[in-house]
Amino acid sequence: QVQLQESGPGLVKPSQTLSLTCTVSGGSILTNYYSWTWIRQPPGKGLEWMGVIRSDGSTYYSPSLKSRISISRDTSKNQFSLQLSSMTPEDTAVYYCNLRETVPGGDEYWGRGTQVTVSS
Repeated sequence: QVQLQESGPGLVKPSQTLSLTCTVSGGSILTNYYSWTWIRQPPGKGLEWMGVIRSDGSTYYSPSLKSRISISRDTSKNQFSLQLSSMTPEDTAVYYCNLRETVPGGDEYWGRGTQVTVSS
């Protein structure tokens, strides 16, 4: 089965940049037919959509994060990445990656999530 796994640092210092990678494994994925999304959940709060890189490579970000966020993909490695700059303690959250097939009723996959804590 298709599996997604987030990877990156669990601890980031304030003002530094977070870099996370989502690696897709298992199954047979036609990478360019999927959208790739990052979502996060701060402690005690709901899910927050962060941004997406679409199957054509275009990106769209949450307005609240637009100045700090960048999402990219590496199709040769079946990976996509998140860069979030100027981290603050308010960015502490569990970060999830999501993969969705861009057809009606297409399959959707979630990573298990990775805890990221912003602290000095």
